[in-house]
Amino acid sequence: MGSPGEPLSALFRWYIYAIHGYFSEVMFTATWDFILDQDWRFRGVSSVWALFIYGTCGLVLEQLYLRLKAICRLPTRGALYTACIYLWEFATGYLLRHFGACPWDYSHFHYNFMGLVTLEYCVFWFVGSLLLEQVVIRNVLRLRLDVAWKPGNHPVTSFGLKDD
Repeated sequence: MGSPGEPLSALFRWYIYAIHGYFSEVMFTATWDFILDQDWRFRGVSSVWALFIYGTCGLVLEQLYLRLKAICRLPTRGALYTACIYLWEFATGYLLRHFGACPWDYSHFHYNFMGLVTLEYCVFWFVGSLLLEQVVIRNVLRLRLDVAWKPGNHPVTSFGLKDD
């Protein structure tokens, strides 16, 4: 058994959160269109901005998880995550709209604020944030990079999981 290895850097973790968020958004929009329009092509949409938005938000929620896991119950953390997601979605949407680059518009929803956020997605954000914590963040934090030394001292990088 080798050394425990070192945790992934913030950049690697950001990348995993970015790809996860991007994939989840594409699948959500494809499923939503299928439910509403019976579109069997199952085409999802997103924006390249989603990579930055989800990656950065994932790192923030990861830090919240690390600080709150011992002092807050899961539903409370989910409510705090949801509030953070709404603030982040509004802030990034407001900034992108300023440059004419905001890829979403919720103005057709009844409970929207400035077309940038909508309360109709509250349950999706809440459940999604709990899944993010329980499935993605917890496992990303367990990932380790190990350097295995072969004869001749040629390092080979491999991934491993650390137990909690």
